Amino acid sequence: MRKNVLITGASSGLGAGMARVLAAKGHDLALTARRVDRLEQLRDELVAAHPDIRVVVHALDVTDHDQVFAVFKQAITDLGGLDRVIVNAGLGKGGRIGTGKFHANKETAETNFIAALAQCEAAMEHFYERRAGHLVVISSMSAMRGMPSSMTTYAATKAGIAMIAEGIRSDLIGRKGLDIKITTLYPGYIASEMNEGVQQETRMMVDTETGCRALVKKIEAEVVDAAVPSWPWAPIGQVMKHAPLGVVRRMV
Repeated sequence: MRKNVLITGASSGLGAGMARVLAAKGHDLALTARRVDRLEQLRDELVAAHPDIRVVVHALDVTDHDQVFAVFKQAITDLGGLDRVIVNAGLGKGGRIGTGKFHANKETAETNFIAALAQCEAAMEHFYERRAGHLVVISSMSAMRGMPSSMTTYAATKAGIAMIAEGIRSDLIGRKGLDIKITTLYPGYIASEMNEGVQQETRMMVDTETGCRALVKKIEAEVVDAAVPSWPWAPIGQVMKHAPLGVVRRMV
């Protein structure tokens, strides 16, 4: 078992949900986010429910890249190494390109792409040093195609980090003596703070616990990539990849 797991963006939503599932499975956790009060509440909840695990928390704004590297190093020290890193922290701000929402789109791009790059860099430095590890990147079903309106920049960043993960995976091909795996997950509609405003296709939305259990199942299987939950998102993903753009626009 890859016992020691770091999760970014763990104060709420999918990050907190995955932490609960992993804690129940006996993993030691390093949880990071900007909202330390929430992290501390989650830590206390997890340790009370599972007294045999270790949970450490660190304040982290992932757009502070120096802090990303410092916090990862501290978590490595705290837990005696990291076996798995889940790059989860993200932002959903944005507006249709050309409507004066540049700063909101820029903030999303910096958080979801540049900051994710920093997290991948910090994780892989450690994994190469240990010659083992599992990097998990949380993308989105919106990464399948260009998305309209407020989702344009968000979808582009999620496609971008999926390609970063694939590039890292490519670097590992043929390298012997390394137990390093890379997983890219594409969540569909899973209830969380980020998508509370989603109105489209809410009948396909699953609750946070169900969604996070599905995510952790794929993580522990160390799949290359997967839509989560598989039904209905795996077939929907295939349609999104190949359908005319006008059809895709009506699906979101």
